[in-house]
Amino acid sequence: MRLQKGQKLLFIGDSITDCERARPIGEGLFGALGKGYVSMVDAFLTAVYPELGIRVVNVGTSGNNVVNLRDRWQEDVLDQKPDWLSVMIGTNDVWRQFDTPFIKDWHVYPEEYETTLRALVERTKPLVGNIVLMTPFFLESNEQDAMRIRMDEYGAIVKKIAQEYGALFVDTQVAYNVVLKDLYSATLAWDRVHPTPAGHVVLARAFLNAIGFDWNKA
Repeated sequence: MRLQKGQKLLFIGDSITDCERARPIGEGLFGALGKGYVSMVDAFLTAVYPELGIRVVNVGTSGNNVVNLRDRWQEDVLDQKPDWLSVMIGTNDVWRQFDTPFIKDWHVYPEEYETTLRALVERTKPLVGNIVLMTPFFLESNEQDAMRIRMDEYGAIVKKIAQEYGALFVDTQVAYNVVLKDLYSATLAWDRVHPTPAGHVVLARAFLNAIGFDWNKA
């Protein structure tokens, strides 16, 4: 396990991360971490590695794109002084290009996405040594679907930045593709974007695998 005793793990992203987490900071009791993969990660870390006392914080915000993350980065990330930072963003950057094609002010195209995400990682790396970059995803089995093609493009950008800065990389699309071989996409996300509980388990498992979680630890 890569996480060490007493470390603080912060998750930032959009609605997939948010999942009704508490405001202003998602941390503590009574569902403060939300109902998604972040709470599942916390549950597994608490139950299997109680001796580490890992502190998990959720600052995901529904509707956000990478530009929105940039605008709140100081307060929601740097001021929180995490030991670990997990970023999953890009769904709305892509989705708005398809569900609101004529409102171009809401679109974040690949060049801006890459430039903005890279700048955030570069700004943060000296202060937060452990960064996990998770790809956006689209739960569509047809790889020739227009939105799936575009989402894969953004995922490739995330992979490139992770390699450049030595961040841990989680390919969420690959993790979902394994399950989509046997399940229809609506089983994992009714709109192919917002996961069901089973869909969130896929995300939590992919993240935990990346940080070296021991599934056989007594």
